[in-house]
Amino acid sequence: MARGFRQKIRQKNTENSGFGSNASGRFINKDGFPNVKRRGVNVFNKLSWYHTMLNLSSFRFLSYLVIAYVVVNLCFAFIYYLIGVEHLTGIDKSDPLNEFIDVFFFSSQTFTTVGYGRIAPVGFMASLVATFEAFLGLLTFAIATGLFYGRFSRPRAYLRFSDNAVIAPFQDTTALMFRLAPYKNNALSDADVIVSTAIEVIENGVPKSNFYRLEIQLSKINTLALNWTIVHKIDENSPFYGFTEEDFKNTDIEIIIQVRAFDEVFSNTVVQRTSYVSEEIIFGAKFVPMYSPSKDNLSTILDLDKINEYQKTELPSAIEVQQ
Repeated sequence: MARGFRQKIRQKNTENSGFGSNASGRFINKDGFPNVKRRGVNVFNKLSWYHTMLNLSSFRFLSYLVIAYVVVNLCFAFIYYLIGVEHLTGIDKSDPLNEFIDVFFFSSQTFTTVGYGRIAPVGFMASLVATFEAFLGLLTFAIATGLFYGRFSRPRAYLRFSDNAVIAPFQDTTALMFRLAPYKNNALSDADVIVSTAIEVIENGVPKSNFYRLEIQLSKINTLALNWTIVHKIDENSPFYGFTEEDFKNTDIEIIIQVRAFDEVFSNTVVQRTSYVSEEIIFGAKFVPMYSPSKDNLSTILDLDKINEYQKTELPSAIEVQQ
């Protein structure tokens, strides 16, 4: 069977997805960012460096800062070394390696404006470079401080999604399900979810993507404290009505999710997105419960290690196939 689904879908496709019907590839990456590559602008206009640094993981952010710090000081150390170590007082001149090490640490002291005083510039060129380096250091640390503050003060949803969506038994039919859970101690309220799907269809021999809004059984909850299983019932109102396991496997399908909630600490709205493609939809499975009462029955234990756990199950045998 071709990747495009030829069966006519009853539901009317939506026009407000934000993506065109001739877009290709995955629309939303697992991390929630659109899978779009922009051309026609240079790298300085294409990227917002502030947003890029805020969106980096903590490890990469700190690694970039350390690498930049070392590289900048190495560059200035080479400049001082080219000017001549005789223009710096207090340098250990026993061998070239010791000279360069002393020059490097003088650069780091100047860049951070520590200035221990053992090594000092002598002459116009060395003093000029040291002055510029100290000025650059003040600007750099001011920017780094702003980035640190922005990363700590930025409100985020801190939601973890299951790696897979499942097609599970639900009431008298089946349903598409996935789940999410908050993994930090932030307080989220008035959470709502918007789920849509992109299905590749064949029209006049040409593949195109149609977008459909998926109806959710419970699309809004007052408090997001435990895990939340999102359920889309596959009935005659669903674009997946009549889909078999082979259809899910052989059709390009992407489930696009947007969760919006109110962070009570920041008093601000937070948003998080993700998506599931055909290969991440498991047919005939149901999630394992991930929360249970504590031993003393005084609290509830939410086991985030179980968010991806599921077990295979039998689906209703009489699944109506759309004619």
